[in-house]
Amino acid sequence: MTDALAQARIDLAAALRWAHRYGLSEGVCNHFSLAAPGLKDRFLINPQGVHWAEIVPSDVVLVDTAGEVVEGRHRVEPTAFYIHSRLHRSKRSPACVMHTHMPFATALTLLEGGRLEPASQNALRFYGRVAYDEEYNGLALDDAEGDRIAARLNGSDILFLQHHGVIVCGDSVAYAFDDLYYLERACMVQVLAQGSNKVFKRVPHHVAATTAKQWAGERQQSILHLASLRRMLDREEPGWSVL
Repeated sequence: MTDALAQARIDLAAALRWAHRYGLSEGVCNHFSLAAPGLKDRFLINPQGVHWAEIVPSDVVLVDTAGEVVEGRHRVEPTAFYIHSRLHRSKRSPACVMHTHMPFATALTLLEGGRLEPASQNALRFYGRVAYDEEYNGLALDDAEGDRIAARLNGSDILFLQHHGVIVCGDSVAYAFDDLYYLERACMVQVLAQGSNKVFKRVPHHVAATTAKQWAGERQQSILHLASLRRMLDREEPGWSVL
């Protein structure tokens, strides 16, 4: 195993553990994947049946684009493969893909015409980066459904899946995880505001667009966020990162 591949497994395990701690996980379902560094047509993904709170880097499996486990002792959930493999091979071709049913973001997918509103500073982080799939089509259990979902992403970083959950794409685990965290925070305050039955005061387009560019220049914070989470795991759960 190369150093880059080992670090990729550690980063994925850290992100999964903290997604659980942040309340973004759901049982043993949902999945994070990462294009395997230095390996063409291979990606890393969390396995079927392993809770995010207990996952260690050696649990993360390496799979090929045919769904075969190349390296690892676990199986891959079929829906995980069909969603992630098609996204990694899509036009957007993201390095990292995170799919969750996190509660507040998923709540927006239950609404007719539900949208992330440009009404909070955190929401402006995603201004112009979000797409919506408004056609729920059941479980993703074949290439066709994976391709349909990938097409809905259409070059965006975030995809809200009607009646389902969200997909967050990024150029690294740190970038994708930071976006996942702040997306849920933005959705949370929006849902809370909607409960007031008052009218949203949206940020004007020119301010929202400028703020989104400012956020794009703050990606160092994403790297620092993941690094701090790894340090806390080292202190609180010694041995979590042993390969």
